[in-house]
Amino acid sequence: MYITLERVTRSAIDPSSRNGVDEASELPEKPKIFDESDKEIVGVAGPYIEDTSLRLTCVVSGGKPMPRVRWWRGDKMVSKLDPIEDGSLLSTLELKIPKLKREYFEAVYTCAADNTALVPPLRVNVQIQLYLRPLLVEILSREQPLSVGNEAELACRAIGARPPAVITWWLDNKEMTVTDPQKDSEDRNETISFLRWTPRMEDDGHTLKCRATHSKLEHATLETSIKLDLHFMPIVTLQLGSKMNPNDIEEGDDVYFDCIVKANPPAYKVVWEHNGQVMTHNQRAGVIAGSAHLALQGASREQAGKYVCIASNVEGDGRSEPVNLQILYKPVCKNPINAIVGAAINEAAKVTCEVDAFPPPKNFQWVLNNTSATKELDAGKFTVGPGRSVLTFIPTAETDYGSLSCRATNLAGQQIEPCRYTLLPAVKPDPPTNCSARNLTDDSAELRCAAGYDGGLQTMYFVEAWAAGELIANVSTITPVWKLQGLGSETALKLVFYASNARGRSEVNTIRVHTLSRLALHTEAKSNHVGVDTSWALGIIAGIIGTLAVLAALALLARKRHRPLQYEAPVQTVKAYKGSMQSANHSPIGDDKNPDVVPLGKDFNCTRDCERPPEPPPYAAVVSPPVGSSRSAHSLHDTRSNTPHTPNTPASDAQSIGTLADDRRSVTSGTLSRRREVVTTRTPLLANARESCV
Repeated sequence: MYITLERVTRSAIDPSSRNGVDEASELPEKPKIFDESDKEIVGVAGPYIEDTSLRLTCVVSGGKPMPRVRWWRGDKMVSKLDPIEDGSLLSTLELKIPKLKREYFEAVYTCAADNTALVPPLRVNVQIQLYLRPLLVEILSREQPLSVGNEAELACRAIGARPPAVITWWLDNKEMTVTDPQKDSEDRNETISFLRWTPRMEDDGHTLKCRATHSKLEHATLETSIKLDLHFMPIVTLQLGSKMNPNDIEEGDDVYFDCIVKANPPAYKVVWEHNGQVMTHNQRAGVIAGSAHLALQGASREQAGKYVCIASNVEGDGRSEPVNLQILYKPVCKNPINAIVGAAINEAAKVTCEVDAFPPPKNFQWVLNNTSATKELDAGKFTVGPGRSVLTFIPTAETDYGSLSCRATNLAGQQIEPCRYTLLPAVKPDPPTNCSARNLTDDSAELRCAAGYDGGLQTMYFVEAWAAGELIANVSTITPVWKLQGLGSETALKLVFYASNARGRSEVNTIRVHTLSRLALHTEAKSNHVGVDTSWALGIIAGIIGTLAVLAALALLARKRHRPLQYEAPVQTVKAYKGSMQSANHSPIGDDKNPDVVPLGKDFNCTRDCERPPEPPPYAAVVSPPVGSSRSAHSLHDTRSNTPHTPNTPASDAQSIGTLADDRRSVTSGTLSRRREVVTTRTPLLANARESCV
């Protein structure tokens, strides 16, 4: 290129031109750039380390006249060298930068040389490359906290490193494994690394670090760290009170539990369980349940068992290991009923004594109390097992029968109330009684009897079914309840009941039944189906009648409250009654000012009659005789059959029915009718002219 330029220069200049250029002038060669090591730089200088110095030398060879040399950064000239005619063939100009800051990263400098205005300056460019340390490293915040046992994704960002930083993760001083490659931004100024990690409980409180290093620079490492505040489900520990001996808690002692909860965030609820059932605070029952303590005041045997403490936070429910509470208590009988034991003379009878106790008793005492004496039985006559003792007793005489008692002893003490048994001679059982057949069908029957005395021995109960002198069923059970099948339709059965034990068979009881026919069952099913609709109608009618009765009773009570022991009646009825009273007894009515009120009789006993006022008679019994009718006993009977004005005539019946219908309409419409007539009559059945309120 240098030759080409020289040839073009010399041929292009016209000797006759008037620009004043001498034929002997020459263009300089293209500038060259050298670094501190006198190594020629082509295109890129460096990379240099940040904050170090830079020295580049631009060398221009030849040129007549001597060229001028300049360093440019963009449009700004940063250094220049004017021509010096010293006979030298080289022109050199240095570019010095004492401290390379970040603004010099990838900066482009140009060295230009020229010695004439006719030709553009000869130029050469160089780019400055730097190694830059990371400016910033940070662990990006998360919306959700880190939870133990749940995989989390964390991000760490490094900014400003050239080339991009290498990011590593550390838990305390141990490097962690990262599976995802780090990512650089488009301008390579930012690098992000993602960590997928499942925290463990033992990591809580430790330090998680993110470290950004430079691959070329030493001592250019930046790191950031966070202290792990892990969220975790409550860790619950349950224990008995520190001053309690778990092997020496007796019934009636106070028991305390401590619930130790470790949780993040703190638990908002603590629940206690006893044998899988949630416990509630009940101070009256002696149960005091708090968030950290449980107290059982005067603990009972029913409160023994497994206790669990459950604490809850947003991470879940933490359960403690169960703590088994053992409460010592004295033995008690499992069957407190005085049992009857039958034993034959010179035959062995076994009596089992079972007790409930903790710990199980190891010592038992058997005592026989009969008419002759009370004696303790030898230990060789009974065996002892877990919570039970079995006595083998052989009576040899009539005096050996009587009352047996069994008493056990454990660490809590001796049994207070012994288990009692009555030892009687073994006999054959009594027959079952009160036998009946239930749920008879065309082919089966359910039978039930009441058991009689079993003779002191284990007894079986039998039923035999006979039809036409032939045994068709024979069933035995340990309880007098049977279900017979395959009996046949319309069969007349003779059922024989009896009991049997080792001493023999009881007397028998007999009943006779008939199985149903299939046709009868079909008809009964149809009638039951029709009865459903009828029952609906009867139910509605019964409801209406009940409502009428209640309303009538309420009205009667209200009227009685305002006018105690006074009954209203129509005027003409009272007048007729006055006439009859005057003709029969010749005793005038004292007060006639209020003809609607019937006065009480002389023999009225307020103490007796005020407490229970007479109830009005039913509608059919309310009689309103016409004025002047006879009041004798004969006239009452005669008028029912012969007098055309009696209430039993068709006209009177129609009128009564009409009145009843009006009363019913009045009640159902919400108002109590006043048309119902309550009258006072006198009958010969009452002595001493006493009045009867009907």
